[in-house]
Amino acid sequence: MLKQQARLFAKLSVLLDAVTLVAAFGLAYGLLQLRYHNLKEIHEYAWSLLIILPTWLLLLSYSGIYGSMRTRKFGKVFGQLFKVHVAGGMVLTSVIYLADPMGFSRMLIAVFIIISFVLITVVKATVKLLLNYFRRKGYNVRYVLIVGSGEKATHFAKLVRAHSDWGLLIAGFIPYSDRQGDEHVEDCIKLGTIDNLDDICKRHMVDEVVFSLNPEQMSLIDDHIASLQEMGLTVRMVIDLFDIPTARQEIALFHGIPMLTFYGKAFDAEQLFLKRCLDIVGSLFGLVITGLLFPFIALSVRLESKGPLFFGQNRVGENGRIFKCWKFRSMFVDAEDRKKDLMSQNEMQGAMFKIKNDPRVTRIGKIIRKASIDELPQFWNVLKGEMSLVGTRPPTPDEVATYQNWHRKRICIKPGITGLWQVSGRSQIEDFDEVVRLDIRYIEEWSLWLDIKLLAKTVLVVVVGRGAR
Repeated sequence: MLKQQARLFAKLSVLLDAVTLVAAFGLAYGLLQLRYHNLKEIHEYAWSLLIILPTWLLLLSYSGIYGSMRTRKFGKVFGQLFKVHVAGGMVLTSVIYLADPMGFSRMLIAVFIIISFVLITVVKATVKLLLNYFRRKGYNVRYVLIVGSGEKATHFAKLVRAHSDWGLLIAGFIPYSDRQGDEHVEDCIKLGTIDNLDDICKRHMVDEVVFSLNPEQMSLIDDHIASLQEMGLTVRMVIDLFDIPTARQEIALFHGIPMLTFYGKAFDAEQLFLKRCLDIVGSLFGLVITGLLFPFIALSVRLESKGPLFFGQNRVGENGRIFKCWKFRSMFVDAEDRKKDLMSQNEMQGAMFKIKNDPRVTRIGKIIRKASIDELPQFWNVLKGEMSLVGTRPPTPDEVATYQNWHRKRICIKPGITGLWQVSGRSQIEDFDEVVRLDIRYIEEWSLWLDIKLLAKTVLVVVVGRGAR
């Protein structure tokens, strides 16, 4: 289940270790030069990094460090790191003795090995502690709903709970049958029955649904799998395989349990990591721009209308996560109360509200909306990880409550400040189904290059002032 995440984490760990080794070498040289002042120039010793980097990284990989940090006690990892540095030191001293027996500082080798051991140990411990901390705080957590009961489902639930650092939480379970004695998964909450599976996924935060059923039951759940995929949820099966059409399938062992996964979207861990890097860089840049414009916006908003400068509203994020979405206030303070009186004028067909010349919008609000300046505070939502630079429009809980199943696929990813709908003339689109089709098209065709192109188009739309109101 975590194969993609583990593969990405291993690559990042290798990169971090390489940087740490170079830093340890530079620090060792700097300390010795500061103490003795008799070392040659650093470039005279730098060639040894051609030996150090591949040797240490191969030894770290061979020792299982990159594949075991999730499950091994850190005391064991500490012992492995010690053995790696002993073996690496032997290889390094042997090569240097053969290549440059008189000109290379032996003290530099010794100090480097000590500093490298300390730094890599500290880095590994820090990363592990930080990952555990963030997951305990609810960051990067995925909620799993189990469909099934009995021994198989209980075993899976125990395995997940035994490894909290995986970032998985059991949302609850649904028994396939209501027969007496067939409704039990140890320490799990029963959320309903198989007949209301779709409604349960809508009412609760669910990222993945795991079917743990008997072979004879599998032929009866085709419609459920299709419906869940229509909503954009990831579906996994701890069972025999059979042919179901899907966007992407993956067969893997989950700690000895054969599991088939059906993905409702094509993103993988590496793609999401690159997208998150783009979000962080972009949000920091956006917050700098926000800071520069802040005094002028604050003065303009406050002079025309009393009330708070910022407007925060609950919105629905990835797979039902509720977060506070922030904007500069562009409406009068009683805008939400007046909305119900304007519903008859709604120009959108479906679960979205929009009217031309909205009387709740202030004069300054019209200006900052035209330039999309009101959305600048959302860069803070992006930096926190609640939104992305590019994604789908974040809906309100009331809107989501009216969604059909296929509409829910638009909330299977993080919402974005901009997206395909926003750059496609959003004021001209009056059918909510068309908005959803654009969002689903974005999800199914996503690539990092597509995000970059949409960001560039967004800048053009904002400069020209097309589509916003």
